[in-house]
Formats: sequence, structure tokens, C-alpha cells
Amino acid sequence: MIPYTKPSITALEVAYATDAAQNGWGEHCYDYIVRFERAFAEHIGVKHAIATSSCTGALHLGFAALPGEAESEVILADTNWVASVAPLVHLGIKPVFVDILTDTWCLDPEKVELAITPRTKAILAVHIYGNMCDMQRLNDIGRRYGIPVIEDAAEAIGSSLGAQKAGSIGTFGSFSFHGTKTVTTGEGGMLVTDDSGLFERALTLSNHGRRRGDTRQFWPETVGYKFKMSNIQAALGLAQMERIDELIARKKQILAYYRDALRDLPVTLNPSDGYATTGAWMPTVVFDEDTGVTSEVAREKFASHDIDARPFFHPLSSTGLFESSGVHTPNAHLICGRAVNIPSYHDMTTDDQDRVVEAVKSCLPRQGSRSPAVASLGRD
Repeated sequence: MIPYTKPSITALEVAYATDAAQNGWGEHCYDYIVRFERAFAEHIGVKHAIATSSCTGALHLGFAALPGEAESEVILADTNWVASVAPLVHLGIKPVFVDILTDTWCLDPEKVELAITPRTKAILAVHIYGNMCDMQRLNDIGRRYGIPVIEDAAEAIGSSLGAQKAGSIGTFGSFSFHGTKTVTTGEGGMLVTDDSGLFERALTLSNHGRRRGDTRQFWPETVGYKFKMSNIQAALGLAQMERIDELIARKKQILAYYRDALRDLPVTLNPSDGYATTGAWMPTVVFDEDTGVTSEVAREKFASHDIDARPFFHPLSSTGLFESSGVHTPNAHLICGRAVNIPSYHDMTTDDQDRVVEAVKSCLPRQGSRSPAVASLGRD
């Protein structure tokens, strides 16, 4: 079976994790956490970073640290995994879903502006599969209405807008180090920001409400959370940071190979570099509507080739978990029905990728190719 993804773990990660397990206790129990936070902040280009138990935890901390009224709203794309919206629900914030753009699969800035109300607390820009949201337009909207723009960069390590890396462009950003991600700590996340006030509030909340520098032991300033990362996890993360350029480059190489091999077929892949640079975390194939290929059919075909393909995220408004009255998101509903995530991992061979390409072709009627005029759409 070709898996859709798996981490890249070398002797360096094993050595650092072993050292943390053997020696990272007592006065050294935070050593790898501090080093990992510093390395990650430097890589992203921000002042502050807080290592957390997950990206969901990082989002929860960030939104809890944001000023604003209770019973507020946050605008985000309907195409998302529930992890992006769960912190909002737990904090009593209403998620407001808007449709996505057909080229990036990220939230549509025009729809965002139409959804703003006096109760809007923030705009949550989720860089889906490593595709960058239009941060220039979203930040412009945020400035005009006095609303912070938050980045969920769980899937966007390696993505950037010009010289600005994903996660560094909004008021704060969050990242995931789940075992499926480009950089992994098994489970884990990171909150990053240049806002020193937000950083201090989030740092206090992350450790049961204990304020940094308070000499009174076990004295909470507020009722906080326990969203900390362990030292052993951070040791894995630090080793990954020492290899981060290699890890990102390999993911981009895999996507480029797929793009070249599939360019004449009636399918669309993640947007190529232009407005922004993608970190290429999760290559995704969207079958042209007139092929009649559905996500279910494609995944069955892939399974018959002994290949694991992941379904595209379902619109959250379709799950029945959220108030969906007034939500009109046709693009989110149409794209998920004919799209699949295809395998990408660091030690994937060319033969593995060729098998995936053949599986894509097997989904298509007569394996037809797209006309040159159509094939050029959404490409370079």
C-alpha cells in the first residue's frame, strides 16, 4: 500500500529525542522546547512562538488572548477541517462560513467582506493544503473594518507570499506538527506572533494561568489551559527544523512531478506558484466536472491500485454540526465532490509516483486529454 503521507524521521531525530528522554528532566525539562520555539520563530520571521499540544490548541490560545466582546463571530471558509472551528465553538464564538475561490480553494475575500457584521471578532484565513489565502486583500479588509486577520497555517509550512512566510502575515498564526505534516513532533503545534501583548496573554493562558516571571510558585493569575508541548516532542521538532529546507524542498519536488505528469489530463492540481508560493503539503487532484469522476469513484480506483487517497474536506455547513441557515457555498460543495488528496511523503520513489499517476488516469473515461486551451487554465 502506498500511504497518502508519512513523516521523515532520521538518526538526528532519534538522537535528540533520546537525549531529551535521558537528560531532559529537572532544570533541563524545557531546554528543547525553548530551542524549538526560537528556531521556529526565526524560520517564520516573527518575534514570538509558543509550542503547544496541537494546532487546535494554538488557535484556542490565540483566540482566547484576543480582545473582543463575548458572543462574537469569526468568518472562515466553509471548506475546512473541524479542527479550525472547534476552538471557536468552545470559546462561545459563532463561526460564519463563506464560500471558497475555485483556484486556491481558500476563502473568497469578496464573500468575507459581505459577511462582516458589528459582531465580527476576526477573519480566520486557513491556508488549505498549503495553498495561500489572498492575505493582501484580507488584511486590507481587516484594516478598513478594524478586524484582525488570523492565519491557520497548519498545512502551510513552506508556503509564502513574497518574502513573508505563511503564519507571519496576520495578527497571529498557528501551525500543526501532526505526524502527517511536513514538520512533525508526532502531535503538536505552534502559535506565532509579533504582538507582544497577545504573546504574553497566550503564554499565561497556556500554563494554567501562571504569569511568566511570577516568583510565587503555583499562583495562577487567571484560569488558563494546559496546552504545552513536551520536551521530548520538542526535541523531535528541533531536529526537523535543522532539516526544514530539505523537507520543504522534497514536498515541492513531489508536487512538481505530479504537475508535469498530469498536465494534459482533464484535472486540476494545487495552484502553481504565482501570486504566492505553496509549501506543497498535500497534492490534490480535482477532476474536471465534465469527466463525471467523483471523489468516491476515484478513491475506489486508487484502492484497487493499492494506493491510499484522502477525501477533500467536506463543507462544514454540510455536517449538521453548525447553524447553516443563510449559508450559500456552491464552490465548496462542488469541488469536494470531485477531488482527492494524493500521496506525498519524503522517501516516495519515482515508481511510487508513477503508480499514482496511472491510478489518476484509470479514473478517467477513455483516459482522454484536455484540449490545449482548457489545459492552460489555472496553470503556470
